Amino acid sequence: MFWVVLLAAVVTVGCRGGYSFTGASIPPGAKTISVKTFPNYAPTVNPQLSQKLTDELKNMFSSQTSLSVANSDGDLQIEGEITGYVTRASSLSSKDEVSMNRLTVTIRVRFTNTLNEEADFDQQFSRYRDYNAGLDFSSVEAGLVEEIVQELCEDVFNKAVVNW
Repeated sequence: MFWVVLLAAVVTVGCRGGYSFTGASIPPGAKTISVKTFPNYAPTVNPQLSQKLTDELKNMFSSQTSLSVANSDGDLQIEGEITGYVTRASSLSSKDEVSMNRLTVTIRVRFTNTLNEEADFDQQFSRYRDYNAGLDFSSVEAGLVEEIVQELCEDVFNKAVVNW
């Protein structure tokens, strides 16, 4: 029994700094992450989207990793822009009337790992939510945006620090 406890302690100490229980794999030596505000270059602009996206990314990295959020020049760096914010018909009823609409948000993200440039990426991410076409978009927009932003941030987080 003593050897099992000792082995478990050695393994736990040996893994210190590189793994978190969220599945994130933070490179040894990485202490900070910086997230620049995402400007909104979409043809249709939701004025709250830029700040929501930026804040959610910062919150996700600070709450799910041991990284501290830096104002600039972090060991890991995220920047990008919002490139799309579109609502379109997504399905028709049996009477050829629009029954569902779809809100799609697209972002472009550039991730820089100053400790391992092989982990860098420049990629677009896109998520959408369908909603009943009979509803006024302004009455459902905030909820749709919350869900989409959460999923986009999870996508960026997973691409940046979850090596599955």
